[in-house]
Amino acid sequence: MCYLHRMEWQPDEQGLQQVLQLLKDSQSPDTATQRAVQEKLEQLNQFPDFNNYLIFVLTSLKSEDEPTRSLSGLILKNNVKAHYQNFPPNVADFIKRECLNNIGDPSPLIRATIGILITTIASKGELQTWPELLPQLCNLLNSEDYNTCEGSFGALQKICEDSSELLDSDALNRPLNIMIPKFLQFFKHCSPKIRSHAIACVNQFIIGRAQALMDNIDTFIESLFALAGDEDSEVRKNVCRALVMLLEVRIDRLIPHMHSIIQYMLQRTQDPDENVALEACEFWLTLAEQPICKEALSGHLVQLIPILVNGMKYSEIDIILLKGDVEEDDTIPDSEQDIKPRFHKSRTVTLQHEGGEGEEGEDIDEDEDDDDDTLSDWNLRKCSAAALDVLANVFREELLPHLLPLLKGLLFHPDWVIKESGILVLGAIAEGCMQGMVPYLPELIPHLIQCLCDKKALVRSIACWTLSRYAHWVVSQPPDAHLKPLMTELLKRILDGNKRVQEAACSAFATLEEEACTELVPYLSFILDTLVFAFGKYQHKNLLILYDAIGTLADSVGHHLNQPEYIQKLMPPLIAKWNELKDEDKDLFPLLECLSSVATALQSGFLPYCEPVYQRCVTLVQKTLAQAMMYSQQPDQYEAPDKDFMIVALDLLSGLAEGLGGHVDTLVARSNIMTLLFQCMQDTMPEVRQSSFALLGDLTKACFPHVKPCIAEFMPILGTNLNPEFISVCNNATWAIGEICMQMGVEMQPYIAMVLNQLVEIINRPNTPKTLLENTAITIGRLGYVCPQEVAPMLPQFIRPCCEKTVEICCSLRKTLPFVGFDFIFFCDAVASWVNPKDDLRDMFYKILHGFKEQVGEENWQQFSEQFPPLLKERLAACYGV
Repeated sequence: MCYLHRMEWQPDEQGLQQVLQLLKDSQSPDTATQRAVQEKLEQLNQFPDFNNYLIFVLTSLKSEDEPTRSLSGLILKNNVKAHYQNFPPNVADFIKRECLNNIGDPSPLIRATIGILITTIASKGELQTWPELLPQLCNLLNSEDYNTCEGSFGALQKICEDSSELLDSDALNRPLNIMIPKFLQFFKHCSPKIRSHAIACVNQFIIGRAQALMDNIDTFIESLFALAGDEDSEVRKNVCRALVMLLEVRIDRLIPHMHSIIQYMLQRTQDPDENVALEACEFWLTLAEQPICKEALSGHLVQLIPILVNGMKYSEIDIILLKGDVEEDDTIPDSEQDIKPRFHKSRTVTLQHEGGEGEEGEDIDEDEDDDDDTLSDWNLRKCSAAALDVLANVFREELLPHLLPLLKGLLFHPDWVIKESGILVLGAIAEGCMQGMVPYLPELIPHLIQCLCDKKALVRSIACWTLSRYAHWVVSQPPDAHLKPLMTELLKRILDGNKRVQEAACSAFATLEEEACTELVPYLSFILDTLVFAFGKYQHKNLLILYDAIGTLADSVGHHLNQPEYIQKLMPPLIAKWNELKDEDKDLFPLLECLSSVATALQSGFLPYCEPVYQRCVTLVQKTLAQAMMYSQQPDQYEAPDKDFMIVALDLLSGLAEGLGGHVDTLVARSNIMTLLFQCMQDTMPEVRQSSFALLGDLTKACFPHVKPCIAEFMPILGTNLNPEFISVCNNATWAIGEICMQMGVEMQPYIAMVLNQLVEIINRPNTPKTLLENTAITIGRLGYVCPQEVAPMLPQFIRPCCEKTVEICCSLRKTLPFVGFDFIFFCDAVASWVNPKDDLRDMFYKILHGFKEQVGEENWQQFSEQFPPLLKERLAACYGV
C-alpha cells in the first residue's frame, strides 16, 4: 500500500463556514458590519492557515458564486501585500501551487483574480524564489485548452507590467530571451483576446529598450504591421500603443515605413472605438516632439488637420457627464471629491526683486492650460487639442491654410457642439500660430466676446479659455478697442449662474491680469466690486480659484491697490474667511497665498491687518514643527504633518516682511520667529528650506537687527544649501547670502570661506539656470565689494562668468544702476589690479568695460565712474581707455 508523501491540506468544515460568513458580510453596505468585518479579519489573520481557506474558496469551492470566490482571492492578495514574509513556507507553497493548478478556471473573473494574486506574490521579491513560475506559465501557453492559455497569458501580462525591469536583468538569468520570441509567435493566434495579451506583454519592454526585444525588433514591427487591419478593437489599440512607443525609442526602424504608418494612424485616429482613436491620436503628440516631424508630416496636414479638429468636439457621453444641459447650478454645494488637491508653489526669489520683474523659478513647469478640468481623465478631445497645439508650435503659420477654411464654418455653426469645438481650435493654435492669426483677430475677438453671452454654458466657458490665450494681443491694442469690452464681459461671467463658467472666467481673468498689469488700474473699483461680490456667491471649489484671481490682481497692479476705498472693499471679506477657517483647514493654502500677494501690494495699507495674520502664520509654523517632531520620535503614535501649512505660512511672512518693511520690526521682536526659522532652514523637505531662505532674505532687508544675532548660526546652514541639485533652494540661499552681505559689510569676513567656493562652483557649472546664475554673480560681486581681500584670491576662477553675467544684468536693469553699481565697481577694481592679464583676458575686460559703458550711456557712466577712487580711474583710463 503506498502512502501519499504529503497530506494535502483540507479545510475544517466549521472554519470554512466562518470564512464564508465573513465574505458574505463584507459585501454588506452597512458601515457597522464593515467595521466588524475588519476586526474579524484582524483576528483571523493570527491563524497561519486562514490564508489556506481563502485560496481554497477561490480555487476549489466551485459551489460558491463567483463574486464571493473572487473576493476571497482579493482579501488573500491584500494579506500577501501586507504580511507575505510571515506566511509559513507550507502555506506559501500551497497558495503558489493552487494558483498554477487553477489558472485555467472556466470563469474569466476567477482567472483574472488568480492572475492578480500571482503577480502580487511575484512582486514581493518572489520571482527569484519561485523559479518554476515563468517556465510553467510559458508552457501553459501551449495548452490546447483556451481557458488555460488565456489565464496564463493574463497572469504573464500582469507580471510584465509589474516587474518589467527585473525581467530584463541578470538577476533572473534573462528570461526575456525565451519569453519575447514566444510572445511574438502568439501575434497570429486565432483568438483576439490572446493576440491582444501577446502584444500587451511585448509592449511593456519597448520604453526600457529590453535587449531581447531590440534583438527581435524587425520581427516585432513586421508582426505589428500584419495586425494593422485586425477586426478586434483591443488588438488595434495595442498595435497603436506599440507604434507610439516605438516612435519614441526606435524611430530609426520606423522611418523607412513612415508614409504607410502615418496613413494607418490617420485611419485609426477616426476609429469608431474611442479608446483606439485615443491611442492613435497620441501618435501625433509624440511625432511632434521628433526632429523629423515637419518633414514627415507636411504632406499629410491636409488630411490630419480636419481629423484632429473633428476629434475636438465633445462626445455625447462627455456632454452627459458634464451636465451640458444644466445651465444654472451655482446654488448647489460642491461635493468634496470635485475639489482637486492643490500644490503650493514655494517662493523663488531673484535679486531683481529690487528693480525689474524677476522670473519665477524656471525649474517649475507651470503652463498647464486645461480647457475642461472636471473630465480630468484624458480623452480624445483633450488629446486632439493637445496635438493641434504642439503641431501649431512646429508648423507655425504653415498650419493656417489647412485650418482657416474649416474655422469659419465651425465658429458660426448653428449647432452649439460644433461651434464650441471651433472656439477650442482657435484657443489651441493661439500660441503656435499667433503671428499668422493677427490679421484676423480684430474681427475674431469681438465674435469671441459675443460668445461669452452664449446661451450654452459650455460655449461660454470655452470662450473664456480661448480669449485668455489671446490676452497678450488684446492688451497690446488701444484699451478701448478690446480690453475694455473683454474685461466687462469676463467680469459678468465671473458672476455667471454656472459653476464651470465661473471657474473658466476666473482663470481667464487671472491670465488677463498678468498680461495687462497696470492697464487695469483705471478699472480697479469695478473689478474689486465683482470679485468681492463673487465671494458671497461662490461654492467651495471656485472660491479657491477666486483667491488666485485676487492674488494675481494684487501682483499685477502692485501699490496702486493701496487706496483706502479699495482696501475697504477687499479686506473685510478676506479677513472674514481668514477668521472662519481653522488651522487644520487646507483652504488656508490658497487664502494665505492670496494674502501674501495682497500684503506685498498694499505695503503700509496692510498695517491694520498685519498683527493677527502674522501671529497665525507663526502659530502654523510652530504647530507643524511640533507635529513633525512628535512624528519623528513616535511614528506609530502620531501622523506625519502636512508641511504645506508651514511652507505657505513662511511665504506669507515673506510677503508681510516685503510689504511692511521696517513696520514688521515690532512683530518680529515679540515672536520666536528666528528660533523657528533656524529649525525650518534645516528641514528635510526642500520646499520648506526654499521658503525659509526667502523669508530670511526678506527679514534681513526689513529688520536686520533681529537677524544679526543669529548670523553665526545661520551662515553654515546657508553654505550647505548651496547645492544646485535643488535649484530653487540653492537660488534662495544665494539670494539670502547676498542680502545678509549688504547688511553686514566688513563683518561678513569670517563667513566668506563658508560660501565662496560653492558659489564659484555654481557659476562655472554648465546648464545652471539663468536666474540662479544671475543671483550667484551678484552675490559674489557683493561679497567682493564688502571683503575684497578675502575674495580676490579666487578671482581667476570666476572673473569671466561673473563679468559676463553682470554685464547681461546691467543691460536688463538700466533703471536700477545704483543697485548693480557696487558689484561692478568691485569688478572694475579687480580688472584694474590685474597686472599683465593674458591677451584674451585683456581683450575680454576691454569688451566688457566698453560694452557696459555703451549700454548705460555716457551720462550714466560719468555719474557711475565718479564713485571710483582716483587711482582706479587712472588705471582704467591708462589700460583700457575708459
